[in-house]
Amino acid sequence: MCLLGMTKTVLKNLFSGPTTERYPFVAKKFLSGTRGKVDIEIEKCIYCGICQRKCPTAAILVTKEPKTWAVNRMSCISCNACVEVCPKKCLALNVKYSACAEKPYQDSFGPEKPHA
Repeated sequence: MCLLGMTKTVLKNLFSGPTTERYPFVAKKFLSGTRGKVDIEIEKCIYCGICQRKCPTAAILVTKEPKTWAVNRMSCISCNACVEVCPKKCLALNVKYSACAEKPYQDSFGPEKPHA
């Protein structure tokens, strides 16, 4: 009796498709409430620092001079607090992953550094 039940399970698993997604060959489907990394439209930013003050994990660093904005992606908990308080609406939460810009786990934006 036990052998019959096990055979049924084995045959079912052999002829059914995979249970998991075949990432990276199949793109992941994100749910509507999924939150990812913080994106900024740096051209709109006025460097007021409100997002930095509202961040509960201190993941955002804003400096007025020399006008730089940085987020530590390992500290960011994607709570959306910075996006909600931004007066220029230049912040958004993106659901797709992308590699960090300069330093590992940190995205920095600001004026271009002159080449030596």
